[in-house]
Amino acid sequence: MKSYLIKNARLVNEGRVVHSDLLIRDGRIAKIAADISDVTAVIIDAQGSYLMPGAIDDQVHFREPGLTHKGELYTESRAAVAGGITSYMEMPNTVPNTLTQELLEDKYQLAARRSLANYSFFMGASNANLDEVRRTDPKNVCGVKVFMGSSTGNMLVDNAKTLEGIFSDSPMLVATHCEDEATIRRNMDLFNKRYNESILPQFHPMIRSAQACYRSSSLAVELAKKHNSRLHVLHISTAKELDLFRNDIPLAEKRITSEACIHHLWFYDEDYERLGNLIKWNPAVKTEHDRTALRAALLDGRIDIVATDHAPHTLEEKQRPYNSAPSGGPLVQHAVVAMAELVHQGVLSIEQMVDKMCHAPAVCFQVAERGFIREGYHADLVLLNMERPWQVQQDNLLYKCGWSPFEGQVFQSAVTHTFVNGHLAYCNGNFDDSILGARLSFQR
Repeated sequence: MKSYLIKNARLVNEGRVVHSDLLIRDGRIAKIAADISDVTAVIIDAQGSYLMPGAIDDQVHFREPGLTHKGELYTESRAAVAGGITSYMEMPNTVPNTLTQELLEDKYQLAARRSLANYSFFMGASNANLDEVRRTDPKNVCGVKVFMGSSTGNMLVDNAKTLEGIFSDSPMLVATHCEDEATIRRNMDLFNKRYNESILPQFHPMIRSAQACYRSSSLAVELAKKHNSRLHVLHISTAKELDLFRNDIPLAEKRITSEACIHHLWFYDEDYERLGNLIKWNPAVKTEHDRTALRAALLDGRIDIVATDHAPHTLEEKQRPYNSAPSGGPLVQHAVVAMAELVHQGVLSIEQMVDKMCHAPAVCFQVAERGFIREGYHADLVLLNMERPWQVQQDNLLYKCGWSPFEGQVFQSAVTHTFVNGHLAYCNGNFDDSILGARLSFQR
């Protein structure tokens, strides 16, 4: 493996920005110092760009197996790497659903052959597979995923006894999608009757309402407190839910953590008129008040992590009428630069962005030797030029689905280099697939 010497970087790590060089050798960060010389290394002049740890995305849907007309591990992992995401954790609602240890291992084998980024896969929970959940190894699987709201296939967990069993017996972190199914169904019936099933996308946040989110997330928090579970609530979308989470203790000491996603931090309900189903996600993009509250919670520590919930569908699927258009959209290629845009806007600092996208996921999931720029750690690194404007256009999209809700957006920043385990996987628009990503491990 080549050695690399990154010169003249602004290194962003653990709340500080320092001018530094960095040496990569044998896939690891070998040295960090103000001035390094190594005649055997390939020199990369950062020219003042920010050098940050690779982002760790704790919630993606890469659609393989079974839904590969929407996306696949090969295409979506490349898009992630080009966007500065070096590790991802993928969800179990593929086809078949990942509800057995054998099906879980099949996905790891697929990724070993196809993923440019590092990877882990959630074990799925259902109303009928608690014994399989108990068999999950916490040292090499990121967590157990529980859909407390409707999902693909047989993955809605709404049996009270099963939920008690998962929260009391899971050997590891439990990640939840929290929307109350009964509330959503009642709202859907009302809107279908009122509009004769010709519902507009603008009504999505009223159907999948703030109350539906709060009822479910508060139940998850109640169960976690009862059983002292390690709970991680995914994609918080409402101001109402934020008081469920603490900010008075360090992240490493929390038993209950939370996540916000790019789309909930960027879009709000007025954007449905322009983008329609392209921003139809579950949970729904909600009000400007909710967006403002989520941004504030990032800064005060109630929201711990920023992720994508990358969930591609074909454009044809998204252009269907509201009732038949699926929820979700592609985001991994644009997550880091979208957050960097919020840095430009003064919403948060570059140090806070790195904390929420890189450090916090590593701490929350106890990822081994990643998420920080430290000597001896895996060299998952990204060079981010904050003064390199570019426009999102169809011809520069890397998602298999071929569209993005960001089309037309001009970002002020660009990812120029991405190292995965010390391998220069992406450089100024060019990929090197000769070395693939690795399976994540966890210090539990």
